[in-house]
Amino acid sequence: MPSDRPRRFTFLLLDRFTMLPFTAAIEPLRLANRAAGRALFDWRLVGPRGDMATCSNGTRVAVDASLEGDAPPPGRDDVVIVCGGTEIAREATRPVLAWLRRQARGDTSMGAVCTGAWILAEAGLLEGRKATIHWENHDGFAEAFPQVDLFRSVFVHDGNRLTAAGGTSSIDLMLHLIAEAHGDALAADVADQMLHTAIRTDQDRQRLSIPTRIGVRHPRLAAVIARMEATLEEPISPARLALDAGMSTRQLERLFRRYLNRSPKRYYMETRLARARNLLMQTEMSIIEIALASGFSSPSHFSKCYRAQYGSTPYRERGTSASTPAG
Repeated sequence: MPSDRPRRFTFLLLDRFTMLPFTAAIEPLRLANRAAGRALFDWRLVGPRGDMATCSNGTRVAVDASLEGDAPPPGRDDVVIVCGGTEIAREATRPVLAWLRRQARGDTSMGAVCTGAWILAEAGLLEGRKATIHWENHDGFAEAFPQVDLFRSVFVHDGNRLTAAGGTSSIDLMLHLIAEAHGDALAADVADQMLHTAIRTDQDRQRLSIPTRIGVRHPRLAAVIARMEATLEEPISPARLALDAGMSTRQLERLFRRYLNRSPKRYYMETRLARARNLLMQTEMSIIEIALASGFSSPSHFSKCYRAQYGSTPYRERGTSASTPAG
């Protein structure tokens, strides 16, 4: 709803935050002010410590205030946006979580872009709420925070909770907020200025379609891969996949060999191992829990397959890597 007072956004830039989702969130606000000819929005940048924040590409951004110093609480109707990136679990520090909980009191809208939703969840601010996170982090987040109603859409707006998945999804979230407050025409004007030719809604999914991802437009092949991706925890036999797709096992084998240069069994295994690797990097789940969640009947079989694919055992990989992928 229009107001004479600019609506202020406070961006919390966590260490190693991802640059693209942050800039994609702040630029629509600037362009909305420009298009309207007045200040509809203003913003400030806050960091956990010091006067600079460092993003994942090494760029340093000056912040207006530090949580260690004089960061004032936002006023009514303001929005706090947590900007996350790599190694997000490390950023769930007591000062950050305590600050977010203080900001969440009252009517303040709490939001996150990229992996920032992880921090909101750690602070208990997404419990029983709808949310989204970058697709690479989806499985780990779902295991870590089962009390959050997680979606795979580009953004989610659930009352005074806002989450965008990362990348350019921040643009769509901000255009949604601009349209909600000041009308579709202004949002369309901002999108036009950004050459953002297709405004996505909260019903649009994050990832490219399966045919686009694999570079092949074959309905039956796409249907089988979709079935595989939906049944990673309890894999289905190639014979069953073929039967459900209305073809013979031999036809299924030929289809995968022709278009993907691998057998259905190999493709399925690679997809399961990719999920296992994400869980390994993003969660504190035990190796046996990860094995079972990825469709392996035993840790030893999981470890053998993992090593064949990635050249290292799950145990060794967890000991040497603590990063969280982010978009």
